[in-house]
Amino acid sequence: MPASPPAFAVEFEAIGRTFAPANTRGAASRLPPVLRDVSLSVRPGEVVAILGTSGCGKSTLLRIAGGLDTPSFGRVRIDGAPVAGIDPRCAVGFQEPRLLPWRTVTENVALGLPRGTPRVSGRARVTELIELVGLSAFADHRPRAISGGMAQRTSLARALARRPGVLLLDEPFGALDALTRLKMQDLLLDVHAQAPTTVLLVTHDVDEALQLADRIILLGRDDNDHRAGATIVQELTVPGARPRDRGSAELAELRGRLLAGLGIDRHGEARGLAATSTIPAFPY
Repeated sequence: MPASPPAFAVEFEAIGRTFAPANTRGAASRLPPVLRDVSLSVRPGEVVAILGTSGCGKSTLLRIAGGLDTPSFGRVRIDGAPVAGIDPRCAVGFQEPRLLPWRTVTENVALGLPRGTPRVSGRARVTELIELVGLSAFADHRPRAISGGMAQRTSLARALARRPGVLLLDEPFGALDALTRLKMQDLLLDVHAQAPTTVLLVTHDVDEALQLADRIILLGRDDNDHRAGATIVQELTVPGARPRDRGSAELAELRGRLLAGLGIDRHGEARGLAATSTIPAFPY
């Protein structure tokens, strides 16, 4: 079993983000911000899910946490130190596995190792992670020879290879079928139990957030000012140890509160769309 990585605290301090239109000078100040005054403290080892409607900046907030984007206002601290550029304390998992098709599962996982890792210890680390995600029998297979769920497991193992203090997951299971998605959720719980790093999870799936997270953060805009950037409008602590009973009354009550916060009414409709636990994807 791999040794547990460090788990770092993450502190968002009054984060704001505005994007300038392409090929336009001096217009940035006239654009509504994507994010406005987002302040959030994440404890070491905590799993925090970030929910919100289309375009509210969830992925942008995640990118800012990892140094893949720069806030227009405010700052992020990890383990007490500010984020400045791409941060080696973080690892990112995306919706698509993004595996190199000409490399095996083992070789793809090895790409996540920190530069300069000794060959012997690196090989041992990769072997441990492949075993952890249940792919030992497929270690020499290339991406075209494995399923979508296996590819996501490979991607998760690659993200963990550097022993990140913070794991940033942006819709990591969104492209999977329903059954494989449930299995991947269970796998993430197992991995976190054995290597309890801090996790920030962007998801459109309310039930996924309720199953995986210690806390759920709902981003939204002021109903009276649609040009204002999104900020935290609701924060819920999810009761009970993981894994949780998906059919419990407590989770059902929280689910109703979250769906209401997302603008889904009691008839199951939101902006003319059929309401499921998965909200449609959006550009930010």
